[in-house]
Amino acid sequence: MSRNPLLESHELPPFDAIRPEHVVPAIEALLAENRTAIEDLVANAERDAPNWDSLAAPLEALNDRLARTWSPVSHLNGTMNNAALREAYQACLGKLSDYSTWIGQHEGLFRAWQALRDGPAWKTLDEGQRRTVENALRDFRLAGVDLPAEKKQRYGEIKSRLSELSNTFSNQLLDATQAWHLDLADTTRLAGLPESALSSLRANAEAKGLAGYRITLDFPSFFPVMTYAEDRELRREVYTAFVTRASDQGPNAGEHDNAPVMEEILALRHELAELLGFSDYADYSLSTKMAESPDQVVTFLEDLAARAVPQARDEYAELADFARDELGMAELAPWDVGFASEKLREARYAISDEQLRPYFPAPRVVDGLFQVVERLYGVTFVEDEAAPRYHPDVRYFRILEHDTPIAGFYLDLYAREGKRGGAWMDECRVRRLEGGAVQLPVAYLTCNFTRPVGDTPALLTHDEVTTLFHEFGHGLHHMLTRQTVADISGINGVAWDAVELPSQFMENFCWEREGLDLIAGHVETDAPLPEALFQKLIAAKNFQSAMGMVRQLEFSLFDFRLHRELAAPRAADIQALLDAVRDAVAVIPRADFNRFQNGFGHIFAGGYAAGYYSYKWAEVLSADAWSAFEEAGIFDPETGRRFRTEILERGGSRDATALFRAFRGREPSIEPLLRHSGIRAA
Repeated sequence: MSRNPLLESHELPPFDAIRPEHVVPAIEALLAENRTAIEDLVANAERDAPNWDSLAAPLEALNDRLARTWSPVSHLNGTMNNAALREAYQACLGKLSDYSTWIGQHEGLFRAWQALRDGPAWKTLDEGQRRTVENALRDFRLAGVDLPAEKKQRYGEIKSRLSELSNTFSNQLLDATQAWHLDLADTTRLAGLPESALSSLRANAEAKGLAGYRITLDFPSFFPVMTYAEDRELRREVYTAFVTRASDQGPNAGEHDNAPVMEEILALRHELAELLGFSDYADYSLSTKMAESPDQVVTFLEDLAARAVPQARDEYAELADFARDELGMAELAPWDVGFASEKLREARYAISDEQLRPYFPAPRVVDGLFQVVERLYGVTFVEDEAAPRYHPDVRYFRILEHDTPIAGFYLDLYAREGKRGGAWMDECRVRRLEGGAVQLPVAYLTCNFTRPVGDTPALLTHDEVTTLFHEFGHGLHHMLTRQTVADISGINGVAWDAVELPSQFMENFCWEREGLDLIAGHVETDAPLPEALFQKLIAAKNFQSAMGMVRQLEFSLFDFRLHRELAAPRAADIQALLDAVRDAVAVIPRADFNRFQNGFGHIFAGGYAAGYYSYKWAEVLSADAWSAFEEAGIFDPETGRRFRTEILERGGSRDATALFRAFRGREPSIEPLLRHSGIRAA
């Protein structure tokens, strides 16, 4: 092979030139170069007392080059998945895991960091540099640097296998999602679906060269069927396919079953934790988080449950009564809940997603998002149409401050085949010093909204608008950082249970008149959201809010207890624990065939293992942070400046509790969360 674009220096990934055959040679070459360079750094540190410039800075440069090479590969694997790329990606996982373990267990490198910590150079370091050194020493211990040789080897084997298994889980979930569809010749069974949903289903069929309508398990297809389809049997059919993905149940039973993958992941995680001296994986997980102990997490979740479950039961009883009296449903099945809830919401508040959609055309929402951020932080946005991109839907923007670029991001809004579900922000480039100049941060912002059809822009639901604002909050955390050390820049070095603070904070603007006046504009007239519709939206804000909260608590308790209580569970044990959690906090009936856990990518293929509670933990912080804006005005420049300087710009340079205290002037309070969520005082 002649040139390899992954090994060349670029400001942005050369997406137009990257091919699957480039991936393995590039990663192998970089890993070999890095190993040699690290041995040289260690030898130098043994000769001369290390300082920041002789140890930390060159290590960061090596790590950054590897990250900049792997980042576009990983991103393409999640957004443009195909067989050749998947094979190349998979082939590198073990190599990267082995390299990571080699670094984490390198005793010479560990001693070099210790020498920096204990030597004369320590007093020359600033706060962020010192935190980086402390984090590095912590991570060496969490990588087993102190273990005897045979246990070090076992640690490496476990980490490598876990990397493979997480990828397998993700692949099988994607394959299972794409393995099922239902083609309908006409709209007979689609009665109740709004035109926006029908257009999307028609486009699904046309993309496959078919007439009629195609329902898939991608969320923009699944959700409207569950919410609007009057055909109860259709709802049951689609629901069954969705909740049995990658399992031993349902229409594709056993084809992509994630049960054996989950069993092995959980057993290996427990073994890893014990190897490092922790009682279980939950205990190990908290070593890098704000929460101080497993008991504290469980108490936090159970306290929220005690407040929310009684109200959730009342909400569900009300729904069941409505379904019986108004919809003729003697008994609610799981596939009826979304449909009946939408009918009740419309009856009570005279509002529906379809009334709101015309006011949220995607281009208008994106422009409004930019205006919100401009008013808050004084930055501006410029699209760069010349930037290389990986799909025609993708756009690239630069963020400017005083006409000077400070960051950039890729915006990838729409669902498509080969793209994993959900919404996320990821790093493309991290802000750091590079040869005396600042490398600007670049983010990937990815959603899975319904695609535009024809000349009509995509019309978003209000939920989709809040999702976009949520992910952009993560993006701002990454892009507005002022840190110049990679390991504490942006979201790096931030405790996982605090990382949702900036994202959940941004959602609040989608519920405020001042915010919506910037975000919303009718697709045909650009008219603002009418006051009557706004009042209905606000009135309905906390509709079934307790039911929503206990659903999150169900996920959180299941995840945490799973990693705390079960050492080597079988699939039946996992199911039994989930059933027990549901018995305690859930109010919606469950189907025996439901295999939610087989698609729970957050904990089996993402970073949320024994950490899903972080959403609620950080929501306490974000609700309390927002209350400062409620007190001062949501676009108050001084409050916005403090939030930027004390939270967003600081990255991981200080403890998250200290950062919150610096912004709010006190410890966090749970009361704003309960108030914003409409949870009655217990």
